[in-house]
Formats: sequence, structure tokens, C-alpha cells
Amino acid sequence: MQTNTPRRGRIRLTRRGRIALIATGAAVAACAVAVPLLLPDDHHRAESLTIPEGWRSGQVYAAIDQALDLPAGSTKKAVPDADLKLPGDAGGNPEGYLFPATYPISSQSTPASVLTYMVNTANKRFGGNQVAAGADRNAVNVYQTVTIASMIEAEAGTKADMGKVSRVIYNRLDQGMPLQMDSTINYALNRSTLKTTDRDTKISSPYNTYARMGLPPTPISNPGDAAMKAAAGPTAGNWLYFVTVKPGDTRFTSSLAEHQKNVAEFNKQT
Repeated sequence: MQTNTPRRGRIRLTRRGRIALIATGAAVAACAVAVPLLLPDDHHRAESLTIPEGWRSGQVYAAIDQALDLPAGSTKKAVPDADLKLPGDAGGNPEGYLFPATYPISSQSTPASVLTYMVNTANKRFGGNQVAAGADRNAVNVYQTVTIASMIEAEAGTKADMGKVSRVIYNRLDQGMPLQMDSTINYALNRSTLKTTDRDTKISSPYNTYARMGLPPTPISNPGDAAMKAAAGPTAGNWLYFVTVKPGDTRFTSSLAEHQKNVAEFNKQT
């Protein structure tokens, strides 16, 4: 979401951010799908672990540590030896492939087994014909589609806006414009905030989509089905900018002048 009046040459695309809440229970489970974690002959499930849409890998690791009653950092240390079936582009980094779902846990579960089921579930979700066809149409590969979905997950105010946010990303890529996504800055700085300063946009990081062209090198969160659907099939439109003026009122436009007016209206409310 944008909070400062933009200058030509540095247009703040959004400054929406996402305050990621570590939550469990029915409110979160409502947006997750159940995925079997245990072998068919294991009848000793003790509890479940819910991973919400849009969580980063660090949050997932911490949640697994807590669910398995392990010291902090145990799951992260297990990643290199877990033999996860990740695409080559991932370079062994499971960010984007820890699929958001509700996973049953038992005393036999280990970090490697939980991570493996998450990644295998992601591969099933992302390996369908719809995603592959969408990637081909959009001139990207599946891993890049997951990366785009992760930004959509972080930037869209509602699921109804996801297709439009997706279109803005593709339009800016097609026109050789920097994406200028505050969500990627937040990822680089390992934070979730609504406040991004001009100084933040000048950090040296491959995730700085203000200073660097193209997509970030990896996903910035773990997207769910709705974000993947939007990434594979963006809504038709010529939008280049968007700003959430107030909750439920995200405005998309192809006009810089109109965008600046929308930003000014937002600034009056803050």
C-alpha cells in the first residue's frame, strides 16, 4: 500500500504488507485443506498442524518445531538432509513449496516427514495441467508462477483482488517496469509491516524489486490454491498500479495521474 506521494521515477506500487499471525484452530483451518501425514497403518495421531496461506518458511519451521516439541531451529537444520523433491530452480530452498494445509501429527512424525508431505502436496497442487498451461501462456515456468503467486498472496487485499494483482505483475514485467512490491522488501528485511520508507527501497538485496528488474529469485511466501489460480490465469486488464485506499477498497489503474490521486486520498486517512 502506498503512503507517500510518489515521485516520477519511483512509484510506490503498494504498501499493503501482511501481518502474518501464528494462528491455529477453526478460523485458520477454514482456509486450509486436510492432507494425510501418517502412513495408513499409523493410528496414533496426537494433534494437527495448520499452516495458513502466505506464511514464510521461517514461520513454518517454527510451527513444526513447536508441534513436534523440538528445540527452536531443529526443522530448519533438517532441510538439507530431508531429500525434498523441489524444482531445480529452488536450489534446495523450499520457500513456496510448504503448502498451506492442516496436517495431522503423531509421535512418529519428524521434521523431515512433515516437510516431505508439505512439498509433495505442493507438487501435486502445482503440477496440474491448469498451472502448466497458464505458465506457458504467461511465458514463465512453474517455479516462476509459484513466485508470482507468493507475491499475490502477500499483496492482495482479498481473494477477489488476486487476479487483478496478478495482471499488474505481468503487465509490469511485459513493459519492462520494476515490480516495486513492498512485500518483497519486507521479505528481504524479514519483517511484516505496513510502513516502507524510501531508505528501505534502496537496500542491497536480490529481493528489492524497486532497485532490480524482474521477479525475486525465490517465492516470498507459501501460496495457496487461490493465489496459484490467479498467477496462472490473471484477470484481463491494462492496470499498472494499485493501492488499498481503505480495507475493501483496492483501486487498480493504468494511469499514473489517477494512481497519484488514489494515493493522496489514502494519505488523507492516515
